[in-house]
Amino acid sequence: MKILLLGKNGQVGWELQRSLAPLGEVLALDRQSTDFCGDLSQPERLAQTVLAFQPDVIVNAAAHTAVDKAESEPELARCLNATAPAALAQAAAQIGALLVHYSTDYVFNGQGQSPWQEGSATGPLSVYGQTKLEGEQAIVASGCAHLIFRTSWVYAARGGNFAKTMLRLAADRERLTVIDDQHGAPTGADLIADVTAHAIRATLLQPALGGLYHLVASGQTTWHGYASHVIAQARLTQPGLALKVGEIAAVPTSAFPTPAQRPLNSRLATHKLQEAFGLVLPPWQQGVNRMLAEILG
Repeated sequence: MKILLLGKNGQVGWELQRSLAPLGEVLALDRQSTDFCGDLSQPERLAQTVLAFQPDVIVNAAAHTAVDKAESEPELARCLNATAPAALAQAAAQIGALLVHYSTDYVFNGQGQSPWQEGSATGPLSVYGQTKLEGEQAIVASGCAHLIFRTSWVYAARGGNFAKTMLRLAADRERLTVIDDQHGAPTGADLIADVTAHAIRATLLQPALGGLYHLVASGQTTWHGYASHVIAQARLTQPGLALKVGEIAAVPTSAFPTPAQRPLNSRLATHKLQEAFGLVLPPWQQGVNRMLAEILG
């Protein structure tokens, strides 16, 4: 099997290099790749790469993910999040390849308390959310075989993440303020990559499994709950860790104004995914604890 992976150095892309390796030959690209184009800002060249390499599976782990920056550069966000996936989808349809793509809870309006279902009405609040929705729609419209995974609150041990930021601040400050009215499930890039590899193998054997799925760790919390867990677990993992913080204060989203509006409800229902692929998604704390053990050594 030949697999084309785009966005190889992102959080999910890095883990995908590991999880996809047992499935076959993986050509992993990023924006700087030279022999083949892996740059989403050049959709036509991306399509040419697909036609030249002739992969059985295309995994697109690249995107414009700078949510606030997208508000001031909507054309670039649309190119990376909608036009490029459309070009990949059309090329995939042409050669009969399976396209795997990642989307986001930002396609929803963030209202209510219930987890969003795959068929829930969309209503993005930001340029990022709107362009990611357009990417989904373009893939479906192309008629190509596809797996689209909506996820949220993604982290990885490699690179920057929320937990590392909290630990850095906790070492310097006695009091932290963290948002407590946004709800979701921190989801590890390693979990996303492992589920992706499993789903690809199953879908190639049973094409009817293709479609749109929600993929997040189980359970839910707030950013405040996430931060509190990170600090408490870090102290358990490394008792000698020098953390000054004594109070983690809960504040509303309005305390931290941003160019892009954030959804308050980022909960995603995962029953469809778990039933289709015979999976049990672990509680979010399990992945966070493992990541902390890795970064704290």
